[in-house]
Amino acid sequence: MAAKKKHVQLAINHDPSELVACTERIAEKSCETKSKSESNGRVPSTRPESENGHAPGHVNGCNGTRSSSKDDSTATIHTSSPVESSRVESNSSAEVLSVALQKVDLTSDSRDVCDKSEKNEQSSGPKPTQRDLSDQIVYVQYESELQMPDIMRLIQKDLSEPYSIYTYRYFIHNWPMLCFLAMFGEKCVGAIVCKLDLHKKVVRRGYIAMLAVDENFRQCKIGSNLVMRAIRAMVKDGADEVVLETEITNEPALRLYENLGFVRDKRLFRYYLNGVDALRLKLWLR
Repeated sequence: MAAKKKHVQLAINHDPSELVACTERIAEKSCETKSKSESNGRVPSTRPESENGHAPGHVNGCNGTRSSSKDDSTATIHTSSPVESSRVESNSSAEVLSVALQKVDLTSDSRDVCDKSEKNEQSSGPKPTQRDLSDQIVYVQYESELQMPDIMRLIQKDLSEPYSIYTYRYFIHNWPMLCFLAMFGEKCVGAIVCKLDLHKKVVRRGYIAMLAVDENFRQCKIGSNLVMRAIRAMVKDGADEVVLETEITNEPALRLYENLGFVRDKRLFRYYLNGVDALRLKLWLR
């Protein structure tokens, strides 16, 4: 049996065609052993016989129990029937072959999977990084009504409450110089809408009304760039401060504004239609 396992292992390590040849040789030997056993009435054994005519450690009876011998400290199990012995030998050979064939199948399957993954990686190519995307973003100022649908589509995805088209037009038509878009090719991936007017007849206050970035282009600093462009435009127009409101649960927006110098000025309870509180953030420019 050890020799058979060795032949199977050699076939696995070299060529599948050798495995087939090895399989045929073992099958032929098993058939020859079985036919000889049936014709002679006993199983050929290479083990030396003891004085009583039995092989050392022979099993007495048909129940398969072990019996030890003085000449051999290791007990072995043999079936009492020669035909059953040949069946056991052929079955064990078949088990070894089946395990070997499974190993070959697994090896071929793993090679196919690796080849497919390599082909997919080569066809898809390297994925663009955030820096690559940032380099391809172009920031433009609002120009015409044709850009209005893109702005509305982008902002309505993230807003906690709906705005009518008249709200957009109020801000954009009155302060078009404070509306900026981030363009990735022909696609609008970011937008900011602001206004600037006199607050309490004393302070020129800038107000960031809307800010949205496409979810596939976040972490590319598009929001920060839009806010800074809007603030620079407000400064040129004489703004004294900039304020905005955002949901108290919107941690990414809070981090963005606080990194740009905004501070938490006031908490507005149940400010939004969904019942969530808002935080008013303020940036002093003078």
